[in-house]
Amino acid sequence: MTKPDVTDPAERTVRLDTGLLRVRVRESAFTLDELCGFAARHNRKRGFLFLSKVLGKHWPVTPTRMREIHTHLAGRLDLGAGPCLFVAMAETATGLGQGVFESRLEQRPETEALFIHSTRYRIDGRRALDFQEAHCHAPDQLLYAPIRPEHRARFESARELVLIDDEISTGNTLCNLVESYRRLNPDIERVHFVAITQFGGADSAARFSARLGLPVECVAALHGEFAFEPAASWSTDEPPPAVGDNRCAPHQLAEDLGRFGIERPIRIPPEDLDRLAEGLNPGDPILVLGTGEFMHVAFRVGLGLEALGFRVAVQATSRSPILLGADVGSRRVFADNYDEGIPNYLYNVDPEDYARIIVCHETPRAGLDDLLQNLGPHHRSYRVASTE
Repeated sequence: MTKPDVTDPAERTVRLDTGLLRVRVRESAFTLDELCGFAARHNRKRGFLFLSKVLGKHWPVTPTRMREIHTHLAGRLDLGAGPCLFVAMAETATGLGQGVFESRLEQRPETEALFIHSTRYRIDGRRALDFQEAHCHAPDQLLYAPIRPEHRARFESARELVLIDDEISTGNTLCNLVESYRRLNPDIERVHFVAITQFGGADSAARFSARLGLPVECVAALHGEFAFEPAASWSTDEPPPAVGDNRCAPHQLAEDLGRFGIERPIRIPPEDLDRLAEGLNPGDPILVLGTGEFMHVAFRVGLGLEALGFRVAVQATSRSPILLGADVGSRRVFADNYDEGIPNYLYNVDPEDYARIIVCHETPRAGLDDLLQNLGPHHRSYRVASTE
């Protein structure tokens, strides 16, 4: 159940290797410690990271906790009749955005909506909008047009745009996407920025509205401000690249799970859950691991296994290089399963804590070899063919 609004006057000063981060909570439905920790990025453009405890990206989290956040954020949305386009930001928020979309459909089944997420994978023969995430170590983002004609029609005719990210500070990336999308659909009427944490200040919505010339609503579980003072002595080499030449053929990547548009919740077949849990005892600990942008299937699998009585945590691998220290206690590095030669990471996970680790992937099984070797012997891979 979503918690009632509470005032959290917390002020936090965090010393990182890269500088001094100060955070002030202005309004929150959850405490700061419930929602996030902090870490240092391997990134000259931005030396800090709000490390979410409820996202399922850099920290293991229960599916129930993730769903609580999805439900809370979806319940705060003030949407009209539609059509509405929900867009989640790659890489970190692809699962969060799809969870919020599905929660909205559960709360208001009559909502005329489409979900899609941005991506950093270049896919031959697919038409896309491009926009910039300037502060990121991988600034180029793509938003592909849906494949199905009925999805593409809804994509191009939306009246309300719901953009979901894990955190919002300057809002520049979201504004860049709105400006790019409006060139395709100038009839958009309202915009909603949604995040777990919003650190842009009390006047964020007004500033975004003035910049875009559209009404903008900011929805978050926590609103506050931050300031960062880079360490005078801090320097770093260039981080590893995070955008490459995707070597998977278009048919090797999931086409009906979010990247190219979806209008319905994802369902995991019960027989798949039974097979993944085969040989385990009720109450055994399981980690369900997504890979890169392919996060939401791991959440749905985790939710199903949790309902069967297992102790489940969900997380995903990442391309984002984060420095050890602060709230990053461990880091595993392994080869990219998309065959782009880009290092991938898994943070804050000890494989010995779990009786089984289930790796959810859209790419061919052969690309997982290095990751699976890192995880030890108690793993299974899961590649859902379709959720129709």
